Amino acid sequence: MRHLREFRAGKPAFYPDQAVYAEYACAAFGFGFRDIDGGTGLVFSVASKARSIHFGAGRCSWYPQNNSTAATLASDKYFTDRILEDAGVATLGGDYFFLHERHRAHRPAGHEREDAFAYFRRLDAAAFVKPLQGSRGDFAQVVRGEAALERYLLAVAKHHDAVMIQPIATGHEYRIFLLDDEILFSVGKYPPFVLGDGVRSIRDLLIAHNADLQARGLSPSSATAISESALDVVLPAGERRDIPGRTNLSAGGRTVFEAPRSEVALTAARKAARALGLRVAAVDLFSDIGGDPAAIQIIEVNSNPSIRLLEETDRGDLILKIWRHTFSALGLLDDV
Repeated sequence: MRHLREFRAGKPAFYPDQAVYAEYACAAFGFGFRDIDGGTGLVFSVASKARSIHFGAGRCSWYPQNNSTAATLASDKYFTDRILEDAGVATLGGDYFFLHERHRAHRPAGHEREDAFAYFRRLDAAAFVKPLQGSRGDFAQVVRGEAALERYLLAVAKHHDAVMIQPIATGHEYRIFLLDDEILFSVGKYPPFVLGDGVRSIRDLLIAHNADLQARGLSPSSATAISESALDVVLPAGERRDIPGRTNLSAGGRTVFEAPRSEVALTAARKAARALGLRVAAVDLFSDIGGDPAAIQIIEVNSNPSIRLLEETDRGDLILKIWRHTFSALGLLDDV
């Protein structure tokens, strides 16, 4: 069996992870893999002896065993919260607000831009704000003060139609990956950091960090959680300084394979995926809220989660397990 790195070798930087893993899994399970977009990996097919099934990268669902209704509901953070709360699963709460006038006649009152400021004031002008249907941690950050909210909404409106405003919550953050009711793996999520070089200030290191994010199509990290005086500190070579806020791997966050201290977190993750009707899901949650391991709140549920972490940690076995689940759900294994 060829190693996963052999399937990655020679691919351009933009080549989709999904296509790499599909080709790897096809080799393992004896299926045919065919790139049908001139080597871009954006559209490809997987074929058994009896049938051929097409897949797409980018915005396409990576997991066809999730039906389209369930996946669409999970992509909207407000819909997700309402469904989970109805199922008795605790969430962060919050409300949604539109940033543009278009389609205003087709939605209920109370969710316009001006309403966002009224809601923000009820949260003492400090909240966690993120695009309603965003991904990869883009524009997900703590916002403090109405002037900062104004700047934030102007920036995010260039890229998104609506935002979710939530109370600020803290705890130990985990991502729990499920195949049906099975916990395939669990990781603790930690913030990104800048690494001192003994020359540049934290401010300059953060500028370089943000330039890298923006080059990859992501919003910059906010420096509001770092005091103005601290930004001018020059870190010794090799010393880290965390960048508080989002922990997404795509935004420079760090992940470590570890399980929550309480089984309650795993139970909540299963219940969340079940409530949304997802067969494959990555549930992000806070545990240990207020120091209580059993105090759990769901952050969001991802119906199309990246598994690049498994490649980076040499867990090709788990990638194959996910693809076995996919091939089984599509009936391809019945053709072997």
